[in-house]
Amino acid sequence: MATARSFERVTRADLKRLARIADDEREDFFSRHPEFAILYRKRLLCTALGEDAALHYLNGVTGVGEFSVWCFYAEHPEAPFPFRRVVRADFGQSKFGRAADSPAGYVGRRIDLHGRSIHVAASTSPVEALQHYLKAGATRSARDLSQKAVVLIEPEPMLGVEVWPTLVLPPSG
Repeated sequence: MATARSFERVTRADLKRLARIADDEREDFFSRHPEFAILYRKRLLCTALGEDAALHYLNGVTGVGEFSVWCFYAEHPEAPFPFRRVVRADFGQSKFGRAADSPAGYVGRRIDLHGRSIHVAASTSPVEALQHYLKAGATRSARDLSQKAVVLIEPEPMLGVEVWPTLVLPPSG
C-alpha cells in the first residue's frame, strides 16, 4: 500500500542498505564518466543520510517520505563534482512500503542520490568537513541540509554518527 510517510524505525541495517545503493550508483557513474573517476574515485569523504529521513533516524517520529543520500568528496583543484546531478533509485521491498508519489515501477521508497565536492583536504575528518560545510552555509545545498539533520552512513566505522544538528563544532583549521 502506498503512503505519504512511513513511521517504521530506520535501523543501522537500513543505513547499510542505503550505503550499498549509493556505492553501486557511484561506481556506475564512475564507469560511465572516467574523467570524474580519475578526479574523485579516491576523494570520497563520506556518504550521509539527510533531511527528514535523518531526523526520523534520530527521533523516530518525523517519518520517512523518501531517503535523501549525499556523497561528499574533497574537491579536486581541476574541477568540482557535478553538483546538479541527482539520481533517483528505489529502496526496494521493505517495511517502509511505497510512497504514494513514487515513480511508476518502484516497489519501495524513493532515494534521491546527490553528490557534492566541498573545499577541504582529502584527509579531513568527515564529521569536521560536514560540520564546517553546514555551518558556513555557503551553498543552497548546505543551507537546506542544515535545516534538518545529517547522519553518516559511510565510512562504515562511522555508521549512524550524528553530524548535524550539533551544539559543538570542532575547531576549524
